[in-house]
Amino acid sequence: MKILIIDDERSIRNSLKEILLDEDYEVDTAENGAEGCAMVEKEKYDVIFCDIKMPEMDGNEVLDRMVGMGIDSAIVMISGHGDIAQAVDCIKRGAFDFIPKPLDLNRILITIKNATEKVNLVKETRILKKKVYGQQMIGESVGITNIKDMIDKVAPTDARVLIIGSNGTGKELVARNLHQKSRRSAMPYIEVNCAAIPSELIESELFGHEKGSFTSAIKQHKGKFEQADGGTLFLDEIGDMSLAAQAKVLRVLQEKKLSRVGSDKDITVDVRVVAATNKNLKEEIAKGNFREDLYHRLSVIVINVPTLDERKDDIPLLVDHFIEQICSETGMQPRPVEPDAMKLLVNKTWTGNIRELRNVVERLLILSGAKITAADVKAYVLANV
Repeated sequence: MKILIIDDERSIRNSLKEILLDEDYEVDTAENGAEGCAMVEKEKYDVIFCDIKMPEMDGNEVLDRMVGMGIDSAIVMISGHGDIAQAVDCIKRGAFDFIPKPLDLNRILITIKNATEKVNLVKETRILKKKVYGQQMIGESVGITNIKDMIDKVAPTDARVLIIGSNGTGKELVARNLHQKSRRSAMPYIEVNCAAIPSELIESELFGHEKGSFTSAIKQHKGKFEQADGGTLFLDEIGDMSLAAQAKVLRVLQEKKLSRVGSDKDITVDVRVVAATNKNLKEEIAKGNFREDLYHRLSVIVINVPTLDERKDDIPLLVDHFIEQICSETGMQPRPVEPDAMKLLVNKTWTGNIRELRNVVERLLILSGAKITAADVKAYVLANV
């Protein structure tokens, strides 16, 4: 754990630092508010102790600036002139706690323990939200800008969307953003990878089954359509779905009704279907592998996600984003990418698209030194091509 102490009194800085070092914490100090803010801009701290009464920039100004920066650190205000009103005011404005001087060792250690739990909870919540609700689409290229505009127009409607593109381009991210920006965002978002489910089980997965309808059906099961009722169902790799399942999906889209395997009872569902594929469905229709009527039902809106090689201008933004994301999730220290190294990454051919780029960034973070250099890219990326 890393702690920063901001106090204009050297004796307090040093004594508090010694106490915390004895507890095996990593500790930095700053003698004024401006220096403390500058340090926070460069380093990540779990807990920040900040005195209120300081010359030039006092603790209240430091608190406001750090809260405005949106940092995750737990900020603990300390003062020898405080009262209950001042403590309440600091906490209302974003401080984690308020400790009066003279400082009590037990109180400090308890505060750090509680602050650690709070910081970890914030990080876990952010990661969970990214996993559940999707992530921001990173990029300013023409192709990505057009997709963002399309999502903004289409998401508020109930129009069905077909997302096409190569593996690893981010089709799932487009689907999540469509749901997140829709009027259904508070309702379930259910994903189904049609290519990962055996053909004999796909109907049970999508439409559910009754107890005893087949050998392993030991209890009633609600399918993905029922689970997504009121929300969005994302059918990924729909080009791999069997013709029998396609016929049932078409019925649900037409009638908004389904029947579980082993039952004749109709169940009404209200589901927005978003589908994705890396296949050319028109070619699959010509081969007899995909129903043309289902294609027209699904493709009210078609969004074509470009490959990474078609949006190379976005690579620097994506690299910076993945560095921040990976370091936030793993606790690794962020490190800069030298211009020559970034040039090599931009010029590389990315057959695995965004997914490959993220893996490469994680590899470079693990294997590189204080900076990611051109030599690192040549050794750990290009040498493996």
